[in-house]
Amino acid sequence: MTAGIAVDLRSAVPPYEQIRLQVTSLIAVGSLAAGTRLPSVRSLAADLGIAAGTVARAYKELEQAGLIETRRRNGTVVVGIPDAGLPPDGAVTADLIAAVDRYIAKGRTAGLDDGALHDILRLRLGHSQ
Repeated sequence: MTAGIAVDLRSAVPPYEQIRLQVTSLIAVGSLAAGTRLPSVRSLAADLGIAAGTVARAYKELEQAGLIETRRRNGTVVVGIPDAGLPPDGAVTADLIAAVDRYIAKGRTAGLDDGALHDILRLRLGHSQ
């Protein structure tokens, strides 16, 4: 079971980042609700045909972001999206999340870090007013 996750090994975006972005999106749009158990690192790695360390890195970053947590007996489960001033339910659509994911992926491909991506977004938001 890949939980709706796919990795494109030809992409310039590293596989761990592809996994992280997809899980984040699935959580944001409600496809992975709080309490949902994710595949084990080894199981997902085998299903995707990649190294277990790649999945472990994605899971570690998701855990650091507060989206998932690993419990000894229950495995890795979705915690949910921390309420950080997100708009009310329904305002964040799958299309919107996909557009943000494409923006991040293109930025990563161009070698931009989070700070640069934030700066570009802030600049563009200032021009749209």
